[in-house]
Amino acid sequence: MNLSDNMRGALYMVVAMIGFTINDAITKLMSESMNLAQVMLVRGIFASTTITLISWRSGAFSQMRLLLQPLVAIRAVSEVAATVTFLMALSQLPIANVSAILQALPLAVTMGAALAFGQTVGWRRWIAICAGFIGVVITVRPGYEGFSSYSLYALASVFCCTVRDLATSKLPDNIPTLLVSTVTSIVVTATGALLLAPMGGWTPIETRNLALMALGAMLLLLGYHFIIMAMRVGEVSFISPFRYTSLLSSILLGIIIFSELPDMLMILGATIIVASGLYTLYRERTVGRYETAAKSAGPSMGPDGI
Repeated sequence: MNLSDNMRGALYMVVAMIGFTINDAITKLMSESMNLAQVMLVRGIFASTTITLISWRSGAFSQMRLLLQPLVAIRAVSEVAATVTFLMALSQLPIANVSAILQALPLAVTMGAALAFGQTVGWRRWIAICAGFIGVVITVRPGYEGFSSYSLYALASVFCCTVRDLATSKLPDNIPTLLVSTVTSIVVTATGALLLAPMGGWTPIETRNLALMALGAMLLLLGYHFIIMAMRVGEVSFISPFRYTSLLSSILLGIIIFSELPDMLMILGATIIVASGLYTLYRERTVGRYETAAKSAGPSMGPDGI
């Protein structure tokens, strides 16, 4: 059965979200026994080795000159910053809370596209963006019982992911997805190596944990590649709602694995964020913007963190 570009993009998005969410749960588990730099390094070695081999076999390295694009460097740097801040938040906060804050990413990307690229955003969508960030404030709950400063790292990750997505949306079509994936993987892995000593050094890894990290790396690599394909194939307004499946899976994994029951403020804030995002997407379809995600400022998800 032949699928339309939109349906393929939606399928890619769901696969990516599942891969990222399970990887997040594995990462949170690993952070209990080793520092985050070691998680980045070990997971990155698995991912980088795999994607480098795939890129080599596909002939992507024959186009290395395309990496001289400044946007590739901007994307890689923003991905590193997004990964570090995300992992710091994930290690200390419930996985569902981190996921809920990251649901504001589509709103942040829409706002960034308007400010950076001059993309037209009507007053209705501006109201939705403001409402969404009110939902973020409710989730973060500054000044109230239950507030954690680590929520600020999650917000910083949203900002860095916004820069990453805006850069991705402007990447030339002739740059292979595998080449972008490989560069990001190597840069983030190298960052983990550089941060290893400052964050406490090396901790011996049990065989079980090593196997879990290898699985996480493969899921992360899968999600990373599929999210770029989704952004390049589908219409933003069609594929974007499917990214909210990550919130549902995060809540479910939080309950099953970590016994983290979401409270009412988290649920309320997340509901406002998701509703605002869906309304923004509805307005985009209403005004007739049917560009592919690669040609507009389309949302993706939290940091790939390879």
